[in-house]
Amino acid sequence: MHEIFFSLQGETSRMGLPTAFVRLTGCPLRCGYCDTAYAFQGGSTMELAEILDKVAATGAHYVTVTGGEPLAQKDCLPLLKQLCDAGYNVSIETGGSLDISGVDPRVSVILDIKTPGSGEVSKNLWTNLDHIKPKDEIKFVICNREDYEWARQVLQERQLAERCPVLFSPVYGEISARDLAEWGLADKLPVRFQVQLHKILWGEEPGR
Repeated sequence: MHEIFFSLQGETSRMGLPTAFVRLTGCPLRCGYCDTAYAFQGGSTMELAEILDKVAATGAHYVTVTGGEPLAQKDCLPLLKQLCDAGYNVSIETGGSLDISGVDPRVSVILDIKTPGSGEVSKNLWTNLDHIKPKDEIKFVICNREDYEWARQVLQERQLAERCPVLFSPVYGEISARDLAEWGLADKLPVRFQVQLHKILWGEEPGR
């Protein structure tokens, strides 16, 4: 466990909703644009009951389990189940390199498909798409025009928009959000354009 904090959801269709974030330590990937490298190490061991107590103390209805890569922690799946059992509206943010088939079906999976610009495109576990539900979301973090073209091809070839909502997000400070928006509009892509609300509000301050 790295941290538990209460903030506004900055991404996905839940953007702007007050949310309790449970950030687990560790990640097998090293994306070039990673903004949570501080969670690769450190943290502390915490019992599931203690995590649920801390989440309850925030008063949140929405809970996002994130990382690092939360699925790298062996107790992530039981944690997700217990959060659902407790009545929370739960989502998990995963980098897409680890199997999501064991995730409780009540959880909304936010699956990040790694682009070439991330440096980790070879780690995409494409069989995860077989387990995507209509209420899940697929995210592409776009570094440049080449990433955009690659993501557009994957979107079309794998018919992702017919599976669930698809998100295109610009790398903060690396690519113009306006450019990405205009590319998508020009190509009439069936995707949700998003920026990171928490970074607009608080910059790159950890725990936000």
